[in-house]
Amino acid sequence: MPPTRLVVVGGGPAGVEAAATASRLGADVTLVEAEILGGAANLWDCIPSKAMIATGAVASAARRSTLLGLSIEVAPPDLAALGDRLRAIAAKLAESAERQLESQGVRLLRGKGQLLDAHTVAVRLESGAAGSVDDLVVEADAVLLATGSRPRVPDWAPVDGERVLVTRQAYPPPEIPEHLVVVGSGVTGVEFVHMFRSFGSRVTLIVSRQQVLPQKDPEVAAALEADFLESGVQLAKGARASRIEREDKEVVVSCEDGRVFTGSHALLAIGSVPSSAGLGLETAGVATDVLGYVPINHHCQTNVPHIYAAGDLSGRLQLASVASVQGRKVAEHAVGLHTHSHRHLDYDKAASAIFTEPEIADVGLPEAEAFALGRKIRVTKVPYAVNAKAMIDGDPRGFVKLVSDPATGIVLGGSIVGAHAAELISVIALAVSSRLRVNDLAESILVHPALAEAISEAVH
Repeated sequence: MPPTRLVVVGGGPAGVEAAATASRLGADVTLVEAEILGGAANLWDCIPSKAMIATGAVASAARRSTLLGLSIEVAPPDLAALGDRLRAIAAKLAESAERQLESQGVRLLRGKGQLLDAHTVAVRLESGAAGSVDDLVVEADAVLLATGSRPRVPDWAPVDGERVLVTRQAYPPPEIPEHLVVVGSGVTGVEFVHMFRSFGSRVTLIVSRQQVLPQKDPEVAAALEADFLESGVQLAKGARASRIEREDKEVVVSCEDGRVFTGSHALLAIGSVPSSAGLGLETAGVATDVLGYVPINHHCQTNVPHIYAAGDLSGRLQLASVASVQGRKVAEHAVGLHTHSHRHLDYDKAASAIFTEPEIADVGLPEAEAFALGRKIRVTKVPYAVNAKAMIDGDPRGFVKLVSDPATGIVLGGSIVGAHAAELISVIALAVSSRLRVNDLAESILVHPALAEAISEAVH
């Protein structure tokens, strides 16, 4: 039997993982990518934002240095050097993805892919000559659509890349804002608040709901809000932006309730839209929802069984980690690999993190959701303030919260607010995915002194 011919349209985390895995499993794989291997949303948004946050964290740590018996002066960031660093990181990761795929024998096509029918993908290749393109047609037994997403820009926002910015224009921005108005209080919005506050900008955050991070545990959101207020951030709760106007060197953000906020710059962090236009979905009979996402089942199949969707395009959790696992699951299913050990991806057990200061991370069943469902749970919470390592590091902000089943002792979820939360949540994530009991964690002997001891104390 000839190998499965898999065509992957989109070279982000889902596409790269699917292509590499399928090729290792014996498939004939072609990957089509028009912009950057590793994914635009990942390498032009996620990675540079975290790199800038890391720079800001050093500045914040320097300002706290007196707690450690030092006095370090913080200079303004060198935007040219910072920009070079961000581009170098993205280039290195993209090069690594390309080497990985080439080593696995994946055929790489630089261009835009479009379905001509359910088994045929047309690829418009960039030929190398200025302004000229070539077309190529590739036949497929299976197709993965993983074209990602892009920042959402409403009609009322005149984005100019100078003073009215979307996220991808802020790595770094043309200048450090004197006063930044951030529109959007989800994960991306609060990260930008923290980032530019650490660079010395005044920041106003437009919060359309009554708390930041509306999808997160209220106690977690409250801890972040308290830190924002303490650092001088202005929170405009219940304010929904409806118009942005630029007036010389000022930007005016107007809200539906009549409130007006003026700053030197405005940044939009109000979600993303799927990159589904131009894929030929209708021609191939692939259904989309009203927002343009491509619905999938637990195998990541669309309504056309041999056509899959993964990553941001699928409308599931928009996390690079989730996209990678989706890609691997697609590859296994497309080549017919079904074993008793094969498990469907459980989106409810995916760990996520927000790289503010302090960091926020969570996994599994949220406390508020459990109460809303009337489910009996046990919640234990330990503050960082009693942890020896937190005291040593001079940053005792935050807590560890553990959610478990009082009848069985199985760990259902947890939240961490504090330094290195994104790393520490892995311990709880493993417990949740493996259905470990509280006693299993209690038997683990951890390093002392370490922040992870806060998890152990919550267990006990």
